[in-house]
Amino acid sequence: MEADDDLWREYDALARRAYGHPVPDIMGLGAHADRRVAVRDGNVVAGGLGMLIPQFFGGRPVPAAAMACGCVAPEERGGQLTVAMIAERLRPLKEHGAVLATLWTASTGYARRLGWEAPTPVYSWTVPTDDLKRGFDGSGYDIAHGTTEQLRPLRDDLAARWNGPWQRPDWWQDWQHRQHPDVTTYRFNRPGREPTGVLSLAGEHHPVEGRRLVVYDFWAADHHVAAAMFAFLGRHDSRIPTVAFQRTGLPPAPLLLHHLHRCACVVARSWHPWMLRVLDLRRAVQLRGWPDETDLTLPIEVVTEDGEATERFTLRIANGTGELTPTTREGQLTLTRGQFAVWYAGGYRSAAAAALAGVSADPKALTRLLLATADREPWLADYF
Repeated sequence: MEADDDLWREYDALARRAYGHPVPDIMGLGAHADRRVAVRDGNVVAGGLGMLIPQFFGGRPVPAAAMACGCVAPEERGGQLTVAMIAERLRPLKEHGAVLATLWTASTGYARRLGWEAPTPVYSWTVPTDDLKRGFDGSGYDIAHGTTEQLRPLRDDLAARWNGPWQRPDWWQDWQHRQHPDVTTYRFNRPGREPTGVLSLAGEHHPVEGRRLVVYDFWAADHHVAAAMFAFLGRHDSRIPTVAFQRTGLPPAPLLLHHLHRCACVVARSWHPWMLRVLDLRRAVQLRGWPDETDLTLPIEVVTEDGEATERFTLRIANGTGELTPTTREGQLTLTRGQFAVWYAGGYRSAAAAALAGVSADPKALTRLLLATADREPWLADYF
């Protein structure tokens, strides 16, 4: 059921008990989200948030449900309440147009059984400041402190080069400031030109090093401005031993490691991933962007979420548009709903990778399919 303020305060108390710590986003995001709870015998026993936020895929914003802050009371676990709760949380967002659903979760096995899959691994990186100072040249760029209105279209333009980033809503900046009040933003530009890079960071206490920098946003139009941004971080070497790029802080590109002198000093930490579910296959294909040069007609089969049946479609991509039409024709390849989500996000970078993931297909058909989403890599730059 939809939660009023009283029920939501009860859910906040439940989440503290279920998570073992306070969850600030429950109250902080509540004003921007659809709030749902389950009540048994007058007590809130489960709940969560759902936000209708577009995500870029193929260069276009696709309506998506961002699922956050969900939990079930410890004494209620194991009774399939999570399944019913997720369906209830998704229902109003689907009614308002969501064709995708995204979440971050440590319960990846459970999410997979419900139709989600992880398009890409997720890492945080910790790098010695000295290595950044020695490895990158920051000359040729002006650096200014603070945000401006022009940064939003720049950020959206850069986000559209990947599959998965939010088209950040108007309230995003205020929410992030409440979450991280010490974050500082810098913009980078060639003299006399518009900014092409945005860097947001904050200092934090470290139990061993004393202080370190944490990077929250790293948006670069090309490798030149990325190098300037890395070099700027390296200038903090006199007081800051390391720079930590949080799990959403760097795009999945080798622009960092290829320039370091001592890669052995870099620490990579694997995190639980963001996961994607396609709620409406046909609408998701229709709304997504596609490469103008792709000309593809391919019969495919998609296994239903319960795994007991398959749906047959003809996938047609041409002139930058896509269409998925039901058919009775036997498919040249078969995808589970989770595999469809990974393909949709550009997560399979080769036919070999898709085959190892269990995609059943004629090799030539599989290669043609993967080329349709290979122009952009998956990356979700926001943690919620």
